[in-house]
Amino acid sequence: MLTASLLACGDARPTPAAGGPSTVTQDNPHLVVYEGTDGPGRGKHVVLIAGDHEYRSEELLPAMGRLLAANLGFKASVFFTLDDEGFIEPGSSNMAGLEALRTADLLILGLRFQDFPAEEMQHVVDYLDRAGPVLGLRTSTHAFQISDGPHVRFTWDYAGDEYEKGFGRQVLGETWAGHYGTNHEQSSLVLPREQQAMHPILRGVRDVHVQSGGYEADPMPGSSVLAVGQILNGLAADAPPDPDKELMPVVWTRTYEGSDGREGRVFTTTHGASEDFLNEGFRRMLINAALWTLGMEDSIRPSTNVDLVGPYNPVTFSFDGYRRGVRPADLAGWDAPIMSADRPTRDADPVASGGQPQ
Repeated sequence: MLTASLLACGDARPTPAAGGPSTVTQDNPHLVVYEGTDGPGRGKHVVLIAGDHEYRSEELLPAMGRLLAANLGFKASVFFTLDDEGFIEPGSSNMAGLEALRTADLLILGLRFQDFPAEEMQHVVDYLDRAGPVLGLRTSTHAFQISDGPHVRFTWDYAGDEYEKGFGRQVLGETWAGHYGTNHEQSSLVLPREQQAMHPILRGVRDVHVQSGGYEADPMPGSSVLAVGQILNGLAADAPPDPDKELMPVVWTRTYEGSDGREGRVFTTTHGASEDFLNEGFRRMLINAALWTLGMEDSIRPSTNVDLVGPYNPVTFSFDGYRRGVRPADLAGWDAPIMSADRPTRDADPVASGGQPQ
């Protein structure tokens, strides 16, 4: 198994070992694996599942997985929804290999309206039944839209009293409730609540400015709101606040119960476009949150290295605006770009319409 020689929470960037880059699981085209060797996450396995239609989780989650592996020592398995030819197609519901969740210590989601095959969804259900920690980004509040079968209750607007409003509400603490602010016109500041300033997830976090617009949210009773969002009249961090928008919960924690009554920790944010991950404060908050959900708050340091690992070229989020012709294997290693800037973002682009590049 090829790994990299990595530094834990240090001030230096990771240096690849002579053996080469991270491992790619060649027998599953949905998957890329980043292997850490040293750090507080050594011996722990994080599974990240990318599959939303707009906010480019297929960019953010491999970048986050690579950071968790390189800087903190985790094994990070990143899954993607694909088209029939094996290229990344965000939101396609074409998924395989989620039995990896059997050994997962943490599940990180960037999903929207997914209807995975029932046998794949069963692995998610089994993970939740054992109350595994969960970290949910943006549209994961409405991660599932399941048409029929044994897992319908996980659908975002499920009406049954036993699991009202599905996975989003029952696990993450909220389902889809509507936009609060205008995408591509209004950005947001993420403001820690004063009474939560000492929470481990906020340790070292400052100056959080994100491009994604706000969502309405009223987290489930028992949730602890760590930060609220201030909608700005513009896309720059120094744009003036929108006087017509009140502060809205955008970051919270909670717990949920597994099938045997055990409790799992949850972190949810209604932000999480791939461009948001360029902001150091937002990255640090997500890395801290990963450690906190695992019960590793003693390992959270304000000086933890949260630098991006390798080239990161997020596109401006939009429906269908993903980079074409990219396979998960193309993202392997510490230095592979996420994603290559020469990949087209629309089928109408001559490069894409002439046939998918290999």
